[in-house]
Amino acid sequence: MKIMAIVDRHGLPLSVSTHAANHHECVWSAMFRLLHESKPKPENLIGDRAYDSDPLDAELRKDGIEMIAPHRSNRSQAATQDREG
Repeated sequence: MKIMAIVDRHGLPLSVSTHAANHHECVWSAMFRLLHESKPKPENLIGDRAYDSDPLDAELRKDGIEMIAPHRSNRSQAATQDREG
């Protein structure tokens, strides 16, 4: 089992849930459920390399959320973040 949480910049939990550990972290349904439970919605979302996904970035942008995550080493497409954010 793993625990997924969204916290503000001070570490205050905005939303917390548990998920099966045998699923990839970037399971959209789990993350979007967390985001919809979160009040207020974050402007920026910081994740690890598991969240480096162009389709995920596009979906989050529709809700006005910018995903900040380092690129995976095996990324086949051009970099989408310039490390300035």
